[in-house]
Amino acid sequence: MSPTNPVSIQYASLLADIKQRIRHSQTKAWLSVNAELIRLYWEIGALIDARQRQEGWGTGVIPRLARDLHNELPEEKGFSERNIKRMLAFYRAYPTLEFVPLTVAQTEPSAEPSGKVPQPAALFTTGLIQALPWGHHALLMEKVKETDARQWYMRAAVEHGWSRSVLLMQIQSAAHVRQGQATSNALEQGTRRDTHLAGFGDAALGATGQSV
Repeated sequence: MSPTNPVSIQYASLLADIKQRIRHSQTKAWLSVNAELIRLYWEIGALIDARQRQEGWGTGVIPRLARDLHNELPEEKGFSERNIKRMLAFYRAYPTLEFVPLTVAQTEPSAEPSGKVPQPAALFTTGLIQALPWGHHALLMEKVKETDARQWYMRAAVEHGWSRSVLLMQIQSAAHVRQGQATSNALEQGTRRDTHLAGFGDAALGATGQSV
């Protein structure tokens, strides 16, 4: 067996390092672009909501906006009547978001403090919201109305890197319910085991007068 060429080993290390840096840079670029798009859509929704409240405008303003934006910015995509309605719904679903410059670390959903029940607004942090593509948000707003379940799917999609089609499949199969049942079964089995051990300890204590 011939000895390994040291040059080959060094080259492989160099190639792996460069690939890692390229992927990291691509991830940062995608996160930055996506975060800005999510912020823009949220702000557009906020503007429309404010004007509707202040001026008493009805839903008729949305198709007019879609037409005018298409006419004046024909190269821009994503501003159809349907999508603008989604922007308004998006803002109304998460009205308390506070946007700050996003880093890769912020895409990791922060854990809730132990012993505290999260409030609806606290379930959806800005970092979590900005970590998901717009298509995922549109799907979640349409398919998942219950806030706890929606947050579960958001966190799972970020953690596992689900595509939109995979996310839809998970929603259709009620993955959050299955996960909850699995957790409940594990807790129940743990309780039964603890009860059995406690009973065994009580029996031993009665026989020997000492704890085991």
